[in-house]
Order: sequence, then C-alpha cells, then structure tokens
Amino acid sequence: MSLLRAENISLRFGGEEVVSGVSLSVAPGEIVTILGPNGSGKTTLLRALLGILPLSAGRVVRAEGLRIGYVPQRLSIDRTMPMTVRRFLSLPQRVGEAEAAAALARVGLPGLGQRQMTALSGGQLQRVLLARALLMRPQILLLDEPTQGLDQPGEAGFYRLIAEVRQETGAAVLMVSHDLHVVMAASDRVICLNHHICCEGTPRVVSNAPEYRALFGLGTQGALALYRHDHDHSHDGGHDGGHDERQDHSHDPRHDHAHEHGHAHSHGPSDRTLPHA
Repeated sequence: MSLLRAENISLRFGGEEVVSGVSLSVAPGEIVTILGPNGSGKTTLLRALLGILPLSAGRVVRAEGLRIGYVPQRLSIDRTMPMTVRRFLSLPQRVGEAEAAAALARVGLPGLGQRQMTALSGGQLQRVLLARALLMRPQILLLDEPTQGLDQPGEAGFYRLIAEVRQETGAAVLMVSHDLHVVMAASDRVICLNHHICCEGTPRVVSNAPEYRALFGLGTQGALALYRHDHDHSHDGGHDGGHDERQDHSHDPRHDHAHEHGHAHSHGPSDRTLPHA
C-alpha cells in the first residue's frame, strides 16, 4: 500500500526535460529523502507530486482522500502588507483559535500568534510553515529543503521536531534535503536524483553506490572527495560544492551487492533516529 506514487513521470520546461522517467512511492509512516545537486529537478519533482506542475508523461497516484502537508523551501512575504502569524495560519482555510494555538505550541512557538510574519527569524518562519502544514492533519508531509538557511542547531532542532511529529501522528515524510548527515541518520530510503533516479535504497546501500559517490563524493572528516567514474548513463548536472557530508561513508564489505553500474534498490530497515546535535 502506498500513500503517494509516481509512475514513470516526466516534466519539460521550454523543450528541456527536467525530470525524466521517475517512479517512486511512499508508504504510510515511511521517511523517504530525495538527494541531488542543484538543478537536478528535486523541487520540480516535489511540485509535480503536489499537482502544482503539469506532467509531460506518466501519472501521479494519491491514496483516496489523501491529506498532504507541505513545507516549501522558502516563502516570499510582502513586507508592505501586514500579516500576523495567526492570520497566516487561517489561509486559505480558516481555523479556530484553540486549533491555531495548539499548532503553534506543537512547533515550539506558543503565544506567537500576534507576531508579524515579517518579524520572524528564519527558524521561526519554518516552524510556522510546519504548523500550518500540521493543521491539515496530514497523512504525509512533503518538505522542500525546509532547513535551508538555518544554522546547525536550527537544523537539528527542526529535524527533531519532524521526528517527534512523525512518531506522534504516524505521518509519512517525503523530503528534499541538502544535509547528508541528517539523511543518513534519519531516512528509511534515499532516492538520488539527477533529472532521473540514479540510485535508490537504504542509506547504507545508496552511500556505497557509485552514482551517489559521483554526485556527492566520499566523506573524509567532512571533506568531499569527488572522483570520476563510468556507468550506464551520463550526468550533466553540476556538483553543489556547498554540501557538508559530515560523515565518513567508508566501504562496508557487507554491502558489496551495491551495484557497480545499475540501480541500488533495497528496502530493508534502517536507523530512523534523528541526531540530537
């Protein structure tokens, strides 16, 4: 059973194929993370799954009556238009005072309802966006690099909050992330995207896949050591040198089945516990 499924979907912009032949699914309670360099189609894919962007091929299948909570990468706020947090939480659908107060308290912002949206810090804004998503009582949360621009303590706090929400509600999580350390610690499955799916599987299997290493390198005390390799399809996307892997993914002989040139598909258990630092 899946909550959300993409079947061989493609998207084109201006004659260029941005997402090509992607198939994926998210099961109830599962944490799935999409990784990829800048310009690899991650945000485009997420918007297609939400139904915001039209497909050029394939289809997206959602469970009947599926409730989706969405936290975008960033939110542009018109600084000339006053808007309180409380008012924002009632867009587009009005919510009661008690419900709004409970959502703010749940994300660690009690009593912030009358604060102007423009007066929020980056971390507070992301938590307000999450509160608004939780008001949907989501069965699945879609998060588009929700900690971009936050410092490391802010990132850790936000991801701990996501873990708590998932544990309390049982909601599945599909997130785009730039934080490889969090991904490797938290995800049940990782999907490596560079316009198409390069490799997919548990964090351990994916970290040993050559396609993943070509995009992100091998972590050596936090450094990225890129190297070239040949396999059965090319990558034209650039490498985002801003990634900080912060974890040494050395070779583990137990996972020699992580392919040399194919796709790594594995759906075994992994450590779902998020880091506390």
